[in-house]
Amino acid sequence: MNLNSGGPPPTGLLIAGTSSDAGKSVIVAGLCRALSRRGLRVAPFKAQNMSNNSMVCADGGEIGRAQWLQAAAAGVEPTTAMNPVLLKPGTDRRSFVVVRGRPAGVLEAGEYAAGRAHLRDAAFAAYRELADEYELVVCEGAGSPAEINLRAGDYVNLGLATEFGLPVVVVGDIDRGGILASLYGTWALLDDADRALITAFVINKFRGDVSVLEPGLEEITRRTGVPFRGVIPWLLDVWLDSEDTLAVGHWRASTASSPTAHGRLRIAVVRLPRISNATDVDALAAEPGVDVLVTADPSVVEAADLVVLPGSRSTTSDLAWLRERRLAGAVMARAAAGRPVLGICGGYQMLAHEIWDDVEGEVGHVPGLGLLPTRVEFGTEKVLGRPTGTWRGHHVDGAYEIHHGLAHPVADGGPGPEHFLDGWRSGSVWGTMWHGAFESDGFRRAWLSEIAAQADSDWRPAPDAPGFRERRELMLDTLADAVETHLDIDALLAPTRAARKELAR
Repeated sequence: MNLNSGGPPPTGLLIAGTSSDAGKSVIVAGLCRALSRRGLRVAPFKAQNMSNNSMVCADGGEIGRAQWLQAAAAGVEPTTAMNPVLLKPGTDRRSFVVVRGRPAGVLEAGEYAAGRAHLRDAAFAAYRELADEYELVVCEGAGSPAEINLRAGDYVNLGLATEFGLPVVVVGDIDRGGILASLYGTWALLDDADRALITAFVINKFRGDVSVLEPGLEEITRRTGVPFRGVIPWLLDVWLDSEDTLAVGHWRASTASSPTAHGRLRIAVVRLPRISNATDVDALAAEPGVDVLVTADPSVVEAADLVVLPGSRSTTSDLAWLRERRLAGAVMARAAAGRPVLGICGGYQMLAHEIWDDVEGEVGHVPGLGLLPTRVEFGTEKVLGRPTGTWRGHHVDGAYEIHHGLAHPVADGGPGPEHFLDGWRSGSVWGTMWHGAFESDGFRRAWLSEIAAQADSDWRPAPDAPGFRERRELMLDTLADAVETHLDIDALLAPTRAARKELAR
């Protein structure tokens, strides 16, 4: 196969998928860790990410959570070059744009297929930057490369591969069903030039006897000429740091226990329509004896030991939704009864006395739930940072801030509130703007012990349980082991190596 004939040798490969949440992110993370363990200096890259789960780099720039995790897998410092364009959906027809880590306006639905040349240029420049610095760039596509309605302006899937002569690996999730049709249909929809870029297929999340699958794989290869380079098994413990809200339900599956079991702590996370940075709850769900359920059911909110209002990309809109669904009343009844409530970032803002929003939702004044002594005002400048702090002697690091809303204290005439990280605790209601704080093991366990006492739960932290960062590292090693065992990595990299050798002659 002649990739990018006449141009520079390819410096990476592209992992594309038959759909969103097909496994692109985890395959890239696994490859980054596996190749790093082989001694290669490797970097992840996603030209454009559409996600409300993000992270702050050391320079204060914002990137998608998946690319941050992939950089950790590669053992390199995350930078904004690894995800130069981040789209954060605010409504069904509008996304807020982040370019090289900084806010850069909005993108309306009608502009998605056209008018993005400046975003393409930023993405290509970032790729070149990484290609100059690293031996190999492992790229992640977005959605599906078969979105032919978007092909003309594409710069994250086959547009990126064409520009840089990247071999393309297409991953399909067999757990969804219809895997053979999905892979064949992806190939069939492409024109000849784009088909020529596809060098391999990979199956993800397989359970069962591979020999039963093999006749189908052989037939797809016969029809397309594209070989299969691996079948990744279902990996039960790989669920942390997802960038996609489709994966929020993994919290429930990870606990595998009755929500009414004695000595367990039951946490209900309200699934907001515009939920953002939902990975905050990963650390709580990973704690032994803690059951986390994502819900929009007021009765579940009422019954839980702790209710979490997570981050939101549209705070005032999601607050209105809480009221429409009777969830706001359930939260306020909990607070009145002295039962724990936690708000994080957008969820914290909802707990305020009032909200002034002329920026994010452009709705002006909105009354909050009135459970914390704050007034929230949205500023045009986004706050991006990586703060540190303490709570009752427990150090908190790894936290980060991403928000327009600023919480100011107000006197509410009630009992004196207590500082909680950067926010407040009033009775059984807690709030903070900080994401990622609960990844600090000592702080998380001490705070959950306080919550258990407030909720009259018998739960206690397990003293010998692994820490959250230890679990993340174990997950990345599990991914890398699976990639090494079940993928033919040398075959995946062969087109890149061959092109380099040919041009070196």
